[in-house]
Amino acid sequence: MPAASTVSTTYLELSQEGEGAHKFYEVTVADQTVTVRYGRIGAAGQTQTTSFASTAKAQAAASKKIAEKVRKGYAPAVPGQRAPRAVTRRQVASAPSTARAVAPVLWRFRTGSSAFGIHVDDDHCWVGNQAGDVYTLDHNGGVLARFQLPDGVKCLVADDFWIYAGCDDGSVYDLSSKLPFAAYDIAADVDIFWLDIHEGVLNVSDREGRLTVIDHEDEHQWARRSQGEHAWMVRADDRAVYHGHTGGVTAYAPDGGGELWHTPTRGGVLFGWQEDDAVYAGTAHRAVQRLSKATGAVEATYACDSPVYSCATSPSGRFVFAGDAASSVYCFDRDGTRLWKLGTGGGSALSMQYRDGRLYLVTTDGSLVCVDASETAISAAQRGTVPQARDVKLAAALPTYAPATAATAVATVTRVPAGAVVVECVQDGGRLRVHVVSEGYDASWNVQFPRAIRQPGARYVVDALHAAAGGFYRVRGDIRLLR
Repeated sequence: MPAASTVSTTYLELSQEGEGAHKFYEVTVADQTVTVRYGRIGAAGQTQTTSFASTAKAQAAASKKIAEKVRKGYAPAVPGQRAPRAVTRRQVASAPSTARAVAPVLWRFRTGSSAFGIHVDDDHCWVGNQAGDVYTLDHNGGVLARFQLPDGVKCLVADDFWIYAGCDDGSVYDLSSKLPFAAYDIAADVDIFWLDIHEGVLNVSDREGRLTVIDHEDEHQWARRSQGEHAWMVRADDRAVYHGHTGGVTAYAPDGGGELWHTPTRGGVLFGWQEDDAVYAGTAHRAVQRLSKATGAVEATYACDSPVYSCATSPSGRFVFAGDAASSVYCFDRDGTRLWKLGTGGGSALSMQYRDGRLYLVTTDGSLVCVDASETAISAAQRGTVPQARDVKLAAALPTYAPATAATAVATVTRVPAGAVVVECVQDGGRLRVHVVSEGYDASWNVQFPRAIRQPGARYVVDALHAAAGGFYRVRGDIRLLR
């Protein structure tokens, strides 16, 4: 008769007053296996499981992990006794539109929960909602796939052709392949409002008016507190990180070198957009303001009739669009002249993006809405003629994907397919990193790789790797374990 399995669990918490950390760390040893679970107190957190050659080695590894956390201030605790830190979910009001006409909506997809996240690229439309669902659609409204994430989606951002979802649980998930994974884990004391990623560097704005910057290896770089709170805007490029909050917009040097400029805006900033030479701040005092990236000077103001929840532009800022709290959408010329105002036909637009003559909105009622923003369609709408909006339905057998975890059944291969790339998990200065094994790559560069499935010495096969600015590789395509 086999011996009964021995299981021991150590649960630690680090909770500091005020704006300090508020997170847990749990280590479970079951025979030769060590499972670590960590994250924000009250959340499910992330899990990583590692197998060892013997029970003694597993126990030694667990003891080392626990000792490291205790030295950092963690202490034994009882799960559930300490209340989780509150996560701010944006509370918005949406009044009926006062516009005389309704926008020419081509199609509408109802996600079932209030939606903030949107991204539109050459092939897909992405929408993420407060229930943790991210859907991809084609430009005609056909639903292609669904990603089920553990918590509400704050926003969707793209960095080249990688797409990321920032969630209430503090994780930022890479959705660029069929197996989404947590690429960044934001500190538990950061109450995320918005984020942006530029060349692998994550920029996070939060409830307290802070800006936190994290590199591609999920390591904290620097942080600043701006002159306001409730920072709903962060945008980044090579020259600066642009942080919008209740006190206006502040630009910081991307290396953390300090403030470049600060500009008070007409009301607190509720949303932000950027083009090459300007940032656009949608404000609570019924305006979008265009600021010079070089100096912070206000170059134009686009006056609306209600607080502005979202804004966007056509390429180079030729046209400026805004969505307000009264379910209306506006278009202005570059200089600030209002060209039209139309009702959305539903809720207020919480985020928006213009692409190829269409304006895509995500609204307070959880819909992704495609508006025909061509001159012909808008002129017809102003005369009262609009197309019959098509309600998009979910396919009966919709492909659905969940994030990679230690329990996820990652496909296993015994040989390397032609054209694939081999990477290996290695210990480096106390961190478990991933380096390239295949020839033709810089072996000193790290690979941005799912932390939840990393195991010391494990090798994985990926479809392709792409070099990113800053000296690291990103995964493209599927990930398979090499046996």
